[in-house]
Order: sequence, then C-alpha cells, then structure tokens
Amino acid sequence: MKTVQFFVIGMLATLSLFALNANTYAESSIFTSSAQKQWVGKPAPNFRLQDQNSKWHELKQYKGKWIVLYFYPKDDSPGCTQEANQFKALYPQFLKNNAVVLGVSLDDVASHQKFSEKLGLPFPILADENHQLADQLGIVRNLGLVKIAKRETFLIDPQGIVTYHYNSVNTQTHAGQVLENVKKIK
Repeated sequence: MKTVQFFVIGMLATLSLFALNANTYAESSIFTSSAQKQWVGKPAPNFRLQDQNSKWHELKQYKGKWIVLYFYPKDDSPGCTQEANQFKALYPQFLKNNAVVLGVSLDDVASHQKFSEKLGLPFPILADENHQLADQLGIVRNLGLVKIAKRETFLIDPQGIVTYHYNSVNTQTHAGQVLENVKKIK
C-alpha cells in the first residue's frame, strides 16, 4: 500500500511540474553543473538520434550550418508546446540564416510523432530515449520515477563548436533570442 502511495505522490509531483504556468523559466543557475558550462567553445558531442518520422540525424550531416539544439522536458506539456510553436513561427527565418532547428526530449519516436503532427512542426524533434545526448551535455533531471531533459538550448556553429549555452529559457521569447544571436554572430 505504501508503495502505491509513493507512486501516486511521485506522479502527482511530476504532473504538477509539467502543469506549471507556461511563463515559468527553466532551471535556475543553482542547478547548473560544470558539465554544462564546459561545452561553450568546444566541439559539440556527436549524436545519432531518430526524429518523429523515424529518420536518423547525426551531428556531421549539419556541418556548414548553424544548429539550434533545443531540449525540452515533455511532449504536449504547456511550456513545451509554447516553445515549439515559437520555433515553428520563426523557422523560415532560421532557414534564411543557414540554421537548422532540432528539438530534443527523452520522449520516444511515437510520442514525438503525435506532438509534431498536432502542432504541424516543420523541423525535426529527436528522441533521446536512452538520454545519451542529454547525459553527455549534463542536462538530465531525475525526478525519481521519471527522467526528463532540462529546458536548455545549445547553439552550435557551422564548424560544430558550441557557441552559446542557454540554461535559462523563457518559452515565450527564447526562439527569438536564439535567432537574434545567430544573426548577430554570423
């Protein structure tokens, strides 16, 4: 009986996390680890992940382009929906500036497919189910029974070097901020 109670309490805590107001910010700098900070100025880690259409994506296929690698906690949650819609609205401008947008969460391909279809997303969202990439970048958050990726973004230059690490993300304005940085740097 106690196990069931702990499970229910854990699930309620997890659900309340996702139900937070969409205006909330991502993890504060209190939770930032040295593993996260170490990436700026260094080569991005290699990855090979499937998108919502089961197509494989690897870092090397984007050489010569800016990469916006944005992590989010959970498909179809309020903040994640808002952030995806912001990137969707600005996606043509990212493309005009030689940048690709890749969303990533720990959800599986099937979940990504539903989320992408629901929102009509024009860019890939990658399934990091085994959290290989999120672990490398130091952004997995363990909530007991559930692990999620923190809401953080890595801007990778055309040579594969991490140029920016955004560890405090406002879901309403973040896509615009990243686009402005791409325009400014390039």
